Amino acid sequence: MKRLLIVFVWAGLAFATVRAQDPVKVTGKQCKVDFENDYVRVLHWTIGPHEKTPKHSHPALVTVVLTATKTRYTLADGKTRDVESKPGQAAWSDPEEHASENLGDDAGEVIQVELKKKPDSTMTSIPASADVIKLDPKHYQVEFQNDRVRVLRVKYGPGEKSVMHGHPANVAVFLTDGRTKMTLPDGKTSQRDLKAGQVLWTGKEDHLPEHVGGQPFELVLVELR
Repeated sequence: MKRLLIVFVWAGLAFATVRAQDPVKVTGKQCKVDFENDYVRVLHWTIGPHEKTPKHSHPALVTVVLTATKTRYTLADGKTRDVESKPGQAAWSDPEEHASENLGDDAGEVIQVELKKKPDSTMTSIPASADVIKLDPKHYQVEFQNDRVRVLRVKYGPGEKSVMHGHPANVAVFLTDGRTKMTLPDGKTSQRDLKAGQVLWTGKEDHLPEHVGGQPFELVLVELR
């Protein structure tokens, strides 16, 4: 009986392993890790026309769409759902296991910010007086929020400047090319050239951003909570 129980436990663990496949391990060149730390893993997906992905699983995550996509998801119970997404769209997903198929005639490209360990308040607590939504609603708008993230849509015109404000730890997903100048509270400045599709992790920080590029600049900011 004891030996039989061990066999059942081993079989259950093996079954759980099969069901919870890591997309990076089972999808080959379609999915790569752009960034990972204790709190997030950022995946960059490129799915060719009519390509399929094998069954895999995700924790809770935020998806940012880089190119127009039409995808069919097949869930663990065999049910399917079709999702059409536009470039720049951001969406929340609860933990899920699925396979997928690109129904379009063009490659689909998305960024997924998977959530891992929940950060503590030293990484996420920002005084209300420093909240960018109150201080600079022209450039920053809330796309959606829940108990894990607040997702912001950020848009700057050429040469436009914000005010000094704060952010919790976050992942920025850039939708366009841009050139930014960042001024910190101590007066130090830095300048960075950014590319569409690039992702950037930043810890909790106060800063004053300025877009010094000549074209409109847009990104999605995934703030951790």
